[in-house]
Amino acid sequence: MKVKILLFAIVLVLVAGISGLGGAVLGIFYYSQYADVPQPQVAAVNPVDTTIPDSSQLIKVSNTQIETDITLAVEKVGPAVVTVVGTVSGQVDFFGRTSEYQSSGSGVVISQSGYILTNNHVVEGAQQLVVILNDGTELPAEVINTDIFADLAVLKTEVNLPVAAVLGNSDNLKPGETVITIGSPLGDFRNTVTVGVISATNRSLDTGKGYQMEGLIQTDAAINQGNSGGPLINLAGEVIGINTLVVRGNATTSTVAEGLGFAVPANTALVISSRIIEEGYFARPYLGVQTQTINPAIASRYNLGTQYGEYIMEVVAGSPAAQGGLQPGDILTQIGEHPIDQNTPFVNALFDYAAGEAVVVKFLRGTEWLETSVTLGELSVQ
Repeated sequence: MKVKILLFAIVLVLVAGISGLGGAVLGIFYYSQYADVPQPQVAAVNPVDTTIPDSSQLIKVSNTQIETDITLAVEKVGPAVVTVVGTVSGQVDFFGRTSEYQSSGSGVVISQSGYILTNNHVVEGAQQLVVILNDGTELPAEVINTDIFADLAVLKTEVNLPVAAVLGNSDNLKPGETVITIGSPLGDFRNTVTVGVISATNRSLDTGKGYQMEGLIQTDAAINQGNSGGPLINLAGEVIGINTLVVRGNATTSTVAEGLGFAVPANTALVISSRIIEEGYFARPYLGVQTQTINPAIASRYNLGTQYGEYIMEVVAGSPAAQGGLQPGDILTQIGEHPIDQNTPFVNALFDYAAGEAVVVKFLRGTEWLETSVTLGELSVQ
């Protein structure tokens, strides 16, 4: 038994010695082969930089003040634009009395004495009126008078107003000219600004009430419900029109149109509002003719004897024109002292005179120049 233990111990010693000798030999071989190979370097770890960088070095901030003709015009006219809110009493119909409701639109201050210009349809039927100024101040207002044919109304507050807009010369407008509208669409978004161009001038629209609105300015600047009565302004900050309506389509087609807004020219609004302020009412002069405007292009095409004027298509029986001897086919060239030309349209020449006033009308019949005296009538809606 002792002999076996002794032999087992000798074997373990031999195995251990041989293992150690083999490891030494392998180590010498590895070193001789790879001793000259560069060993990877471990990068030194620097401490974390906790310094907060200057934000001005990362974000560039500009304080440039951007001013354009549009922004300057809006700053000039904006404070004179008001929201007009009316309370309309309920009506009695087959089902009983309807509830009262509020109407809303826009307006523009034309005199610091408290006079405000808006549309007739904005205030029509309203028993109570309130105007909301640019700064939110609410003031009661009353209707001085209206002209339903031009869809205009003059309001008056009991207190003086801080600022008034300036009316420009709407006869100088040209298609393509940039224009701006300011108003309160839907009655909620006060002093909303939209921009467009003059699409055309001297447009006529059938009101569906037996008469036409004539001499209108057409624009593609967005006009929505609630913009009615607000100003159409040019880049000089002058009011050159009072927004009145927008056309979306017509009864003969299902096509929906966009960008067909119309405004009453400032020159027309000035004449009507001045008469209402001075006399308390406006009696529209009436000649009794249906006309077509003549310009150089039309005159050249049809070989007419004048470049400007109003071609009479129809004379109303018994009207001042009929009594003065005017006939269809005559071309009106002058009303009183005002020649009808590119600077003075027919309606503006006529508006310079009052109902009941006698004026000399010059016209072209064929190749003969004639004139006649006409006593202007008063136009009214039955």
